[in-house]
Amino acid sequence: MPTLILVRHGRSTANTSGVLAGRTPGVALDERGAAQAAALPGRLAELPISEVVTSPLQRCQETIRPLLEARPELRPHTEERITECDYGDWSGRKLAELTDEPLMQVVQAHPSAAAFPGGESMRAMQTRAAEAVREWNARVEADHGADAVYLMCSHGDIIKSLVADALGLHLDLFQRVSVEPCSITAIRYTRLRPFLVRLGDTGDFASLAPREEPPGEDAAVGGGAGAP
Repeated sequence: MPTLILVRHGRSTANTSGVLAGRTPGVALDERGAAQAAALPGRLAELPISEVVTSPLQRCQETIRPLLEARPELRPHTEERITECDYGDWSGRKLAELTDEPLMQVVQAHPSAAAFPGGESMRAMQTRAAEAVREWNARVEADHGADAVYLMCSHGDIIKSLVADALGLHLDLFQRVSVEPCSITAIRYTRLRPFLVRLGDTGDFASLAPREEPPGEDAAVGGGAGAP
């Protein structure tokens, strides 16, 4: 079965302003995010990418644009099932405000039981994304062969949930996974099991250096802004 390259969108204006964007329209890449997207074709230059699949949201579309310009033979496919989690009433709110919400403790410690008011549950989010991947695996294999490589550009919580699915981890453990903006995660699928072969690879180790303000113990809902 194919190898899936998961790319989280580049850093967005919502990431840097500390807002949980969700599906709010008009959220674009910031200056650094645009630079990350521009570097993506070079990072992927050695890969024979057969298909490009993307979330419909603007920040993902902007992230893959330089890759599509570098490879005009590729035509993107928009896949609704890998769009951002529907955070409902939380969408557009400051993450700092949400830390005091009782639901945030559930999101952090027991996400399989978390459902966002006016939105969807994290369990439903993982299910739809995993179903999309399995269908695309079959489609890509049928069209391009079992050794094909294809790319999906999606969002932090979606990618983390797909990593948990590939590793056989309960969704309650998915907050232990971290994927920075424009990071690359690769999963090789086989008939018997998936293999996680890259996780959150940015080619940059700056995010591992000590910071003036150490990161908190909670996971960043939506994925966080990455290295400063």
